[in-house]
Amino acid sequence: MAEHALVQLARRTVEQFVREGKVLAATHQLDDLGRMRAGAFVSLHHNGHLRGCIGTIEPVRADLEQEIIHNAIAAATQDPRFLPVRADELDGLEISVDVLGAPEAVETVEELDPQIYGVIVQRGKRRGLLLPDLEGVESAQQQIDIALSKAGIGRGEPYRLYRFRVDRYH
Repeated sequence: MAEHALVQLARRTVEQFVREGKVLAATHQLDDLGRMRAGAFVSLHHNGHLRGCIGTIEPVRADLEQEIIHNAIAAATQDPRFLPVRADELDGLEISVDVLGAPEAVETVEELDPQIYGVIVQRGKRRGLLLPDLEGVESAQQQIDIALSKAGIGRGEPYRLYRFRVDRYH
């Protein structure tokens, strides 16, 4: 199965940066999807294990193409959980791109479904996000707990809760 154009963009970006240290230039030749503005996450897996995942909750670049280029490099080189991706790992790299829909506030855990919605928790400037449909995440409460931990928010502290949908490309 052929990779989606957004995944091809992320792959070319990672490969060029890891091999040559150069940032891929935006071509603006993608369809309307590449020109829209949206938050996006780039996830890297190697041998079935997470290798890097970085993204933006809301758009911070001029368009989705530039958002993906920036986040692909960050996922490969700046995820604090991992060492930077090496050139000898590139051939076995599996890449997915999640394009985030607009977050909507929710009041209760019953409004969530970890297979359909990602979650964002927020307390002041601290925010944590967890994408939907992740292996090992079986309940909405588990999803919230992981997002709270990422944000450094204690379970007993008050926080705002949001859900969002994603379009995932492989």
